[in-house]
Amino acid sequence: MMEKLKIGNVELKNNVVLAPMAGVTDMTFRSICKEFGAGLVYTEMVSAKGLYYNDVKTETLMKINVKNKPVAIQIFGSDPDVMAYVVENDINKRNEIDIIDINMGCPAPKIVKNGDGSALMKNTKLAGQIVNKIKKISNKPVTIKIRAGWDANNINAVEFAKVLEFNGADLIAVHGRTREQFYTGKADYNIIKEVKNNIKIPVIGNGDIYNPQDALEMVNTTNCNGVMIARGILGNPWLIYNTNSMLNNKGDFYNPTPRDKIEMLIKHINMLKDELNEKTAVLEMRKHSGWYIKGMIKSSEIRNKINKITKYEELINLLNRYIDNYETYNM
Repeated sequence: MMEKLKIGNVELKNNVVLAPMAGVTDMTFRSICKEFGAGLVYTEMVSAKGLYYNDVKTETLMKINVKNKPVAIQIFGSDPDVMAYVVENDINKRNEIDIIDINMGCPAPKIVKNGDGSALMKNTKLAGQIVNKIKKISNKPVTIKIRAGWDANNINAVEFAKVLEFNGADLIAVHGRTREQFYTGKADYNIIKEVKNNIKIPVIGNGDIYNPQDALEMVNTTNCNGVMIARGILGNPWLIYNTNSMLNNKGDFYNPTPRDKIEMLIKHINMLKDELNEKTAVLEMRKHSGWYIKGMIKSSEIRNKINKITKYEELINLLNRYIDNYETYNM
């Protein structure tokens, strides 16, 4: 049984958290993961400059369902003054936000080229200044997500984490890959362990959790205070429930059937339609549909059909026919 994770003055119900993922962890997806027991959910990455200039698209990313609390907003940027300004004049005033997370791990070229995301791991001094400025004016806990380092020759997560802790960070999440690896290769749990052994604030481990056993291995190897699930959750929200069961010795695992997956997919579509609109929901669900039905009979054929559909009723009818005829697959 893991001890409950406390981040500043925010205590989580459990230690399994949903990673921030651009284009994935919107309000609807966060709601689904919360239903399956996520102790903490993160928004998609939000640009500090976007908030500073009142960008409409950025504001859309900030929509939060209070039923999903606690919620962490993840911001990115590399200008300490701009980031501190938006925290003081915007984020501090939003009661629906519980935690401020600073992204120092995103490997995307468009983020890195501006000196944001994992590029900050090459500038420890600036990273420390950002945390220091935000922490001084924030009325919420401040956490940071980092990587093992920039590349194999620059593994600096431990010294980097120490600087962040010194400047006031309340928690650090460590992805056990370098920026150079992006999402390839295997996450190095020993890096997470080294960070955990060298700082006093809580550490969340991130990387390669695709089943509950992976989470248990991460905890046993690193002694981390919590686990962050990212790509393993795509099309599989049951992973959160099962991981909680594994880490708390409950043993009540749930193996979703093909019908469970399709019913969950339809529920996801309906939730997204209510949140956005019919057309956007159908287009947005193309990627999610692929994840939900991955590995199922004739999944490639069904995915190709889904990718050509633009109307809600047509999509729902296809999915209902698919599952009703699943055993014989008589489409």
